[in-house]
Amino acid sequence: MIHEGFPSAPDTRQALTLAQLNARVARQLTVPSLQSVWVTAELSDLRVSGGHCYMELIDKNPATGAVNARMRGIIWAGSYGRLSARFLADTGQRLATGIKVMVCGTVNFHPSFGMSFVISDINPSFTMGEIERRRREILMRLRSEGVLELNRSLPWPDPTLRIAVISARGAAGYGDFINQLFNTPSHLRFSVRLFPALLQGERTSASVIAALDAIAAESHQWDCVVIIRGGGATSDLVAFDDYDLANNVAQFPLPVIVGIGHERDVTVLDFVAAMRVKTPTAAAQWLISKGEEALEQLQFMGSEILRAAADTMAGARTRLAYFDGLLPLAPSTALERAASRLHRASAAVGAVGPACIAPARERLNGRLRMIETAASAAIERQLTRLRSASALADVLSPMATLRRGYTITRIDGHAVKSVASLSEGTRIETVLPDGTVYSEIIRK
Repeated sequence: MIHEGFPSAPDTRQALTLAQLNARVARQLTVPSLQSVWVTAELSDLRVSGGHCYMELIDKNPATGAVNARMRGIIWAGSYGRLSARFLADTGQRLATGIKVMVCGTVNFHPSFGMSFVISDINPSFTMGEIERRRREILMRLRSEGVLELNRSLPWPDPTLRIAVISARGAAGYGDFINQLFNTPSHLRFSVRLFPALLQGERTSASVIAALDAIAAESHQWDCVVIIRGGGATSDLVAFDDYDLANNVAQFPLPVIVGIGHERDVTVLDFVAAMRVKTPTAAAQWLISKGEEALEQLQFMGSEILRAAADTMAGARTRLAYFDGLLPLAPSTALERAASRLHRASAAVGAVGPACIAPARERLNGRLRMIETAASAAIERQLTRLRSASALADVLSPMATLRRGYTITRIDGHAVKSVASLSEGTRIETVLPDGTVYSEIIRK
């Protein structure tokens, strides 16, 4: 019975099984337009198993980094060895997650595993161009922000002996750097401390930036920073072509030395660091040569000081010998010259003395009389003022008041100004012109 208002049930004989649906999809994907197609994409989650290479091909939005599309990719074992070897030889790096590639392949649909892109060829030139393009974009951005040359313009401390090193803990490159630095014939005394960081993989940039932050917090303790990593696959160096890491190195307050990879390897850090060397050992050699330059400069300055001191001593000896020869004759010569000057002065005084002295004596006598007159007048004026002040003080003094019949009554040294402040039994003192009377109040 079919209820009114409900659609009739579909015919189960017309329904496809999932396998049948997948077979139809597979037949549709055999069109020529999906065979041997060149595709550009970024590799993600790449792994090798059983000789086959499995990955995910993704396409990102350049502005936001959001994934626009993704598809499973495969390179079968029969092609993987040949393609990976050619890619490594042409680009200097292995196929790895994060690399942009241009690959040729065929869209394949497996009934059990779904859709995938089977890769049969790869264009290494595209990847090399992408790496270089990305590197140029980072450098142009740093230049537009005005930070590209900052670290390279920092002055080098002289000497440069306190070294903060960023490297992987236990790395062979770090060991080579230390062995080279502390086994030098010049016996330079370096102070070195390792700030460990990851220098391989996706966390490289964040790890190195964290080490730089730790060094910056105590930058007064260090002369420079050395970022070193030994050789390895060029693909491991992709992490150093990172804007955030390059920006941190470019604006770091201490000079930075970068020794990453081999001579042929180049990263963005090589363009922003104060010094780029090819290996960790070369970084140590550069620091040693800079220290030896400072040592040679010190030795040269010491030689110059010694030479100047020797010249000064030789000149002093010559002058001393000259004065030693003059010394026996110097006293008599000096006495003769002094006697001659005294004779000439005496003759001059005798010639002009009387004529000059008489007027001066008269002027002096006149001024003496003026001084005496002025002094007498001043003293008289002061005496007059003093006598007037004394008479006024005598008139205004308390004793003058007492002599006119008044007295002063005090309690404990304080003058009594009102009867109200007195009470029976209070001891008082009364000051008279010729003495003081002490009494006690019996009745008020």
